[in-house]
Amino acid sequence: MTEPLIRLTLDSPVGPLTVTARQGAICALRFADGGPRSSDVPVLQEAARQISAYFAKRLSDFDLPLDLRGSDHNLAVWREMRTIPCGETLTYGDIAQRIGSNPRAVGVACGANPIPLIVPCHRVIGKDGALVGFSGGDGKKTKARLLDHEAPALPLLSGLL
Repeated sequence: MTEPLIRLTLDSPVGPLTVTARQGAICALRFADGGPRSSDVPVLQEAARQISAYFAKRLSDFDLPLDLRGSDHNLAVWREMRTIPCGETLTYGDIAQRIGSNPRAVGVACGANPIPLIVPCHRVIGKDGALVGFSGGDGKKTKARLLDHEAPALPLLSGLL
C-alpha cells in the first residue's frame, strides 16, 4: 500500500517551495509550485513556520521530523550536511573525509538529497570554493542566494548574484 503524500506550496525569496509530508514527517522539498497554499497538517504548518522564520533570519537550524530514505551512504552524507552550521560551508572532500567516502560520491548524494534547504546541501561547495552543482531553483544562482542570505560576507559569492 502506498503511503499518502501531502503537499504545501510556500512563497519564498528564492521562488515557490513545495514541501511534501508522509506519515507526519517531511519527505521532500522542491523548488517549484506544486501543491495547495494552505494545509491543516501540523507538520506542514510547522515546516511553513520554520521556513518563513529562516528567510526572516529568525531561525538558522530546522527542527522538523524527517523521513529520509536512501542508501546507507546517502543517509550518512545527509546526516553530515545537517551538522554544517548556518552561514558556513564544507567541501565535498571535507564530508568525504568525515564519513570515509570520496568527493564524487558525496556530490552524487548531495544531488539526490530529497529535502534541500532543510538538509542544507547548498552549504557544500567545491574544493576551491566554487559553487558547483545545485538542483534547486535556478541551480548555482539559487545556491549563491541561499549562502548570501546566511552569510553575506562569504567571499566565494562575488559575481554570482
